[in-house]
Amino acid sequence: MKLLNPQKAILGDKLQRYSLNFQHSLGKHKALIFQKRLGIILANKKILEKALIQAIQNQEAIFYKQDSFGIHYDVKFYLETEWGSSWILSSWIIRYEENFPRLTNVYPVDK
Repeated sequence: MKLLNPQKAILGDKLQRYSLNFQHSLGKHKALIFQKRLGIILANKKILEKALIQAIQNQEAIFYKQDSFGIHYDVKFYLETEWGSSWILSSWIIRYEENFPRLTNVYPVDK
């Protein structure tokens, strides 16, 4: 299944605050992997932002869980940049009172 209303997706500040932030105590590990595998850092985060939106428009979403906040989904996709390539796992929530996905997590994974 495809995520509902991908054109309305909210990325929020997850990339700059966490996933690509070398200063975050946990995010710095993801930031290092993004840099090593794909050459993606905060300065060129638009590459990842564009890939995330394309992925939720084109790839199938996998139901992950349902909790008191909403329904959570994962979308896995392959990303190639001029510096490298990697599989990416992105996690999304559609809150009960909303009809669009919000990014909750993203990181490079092995196939």
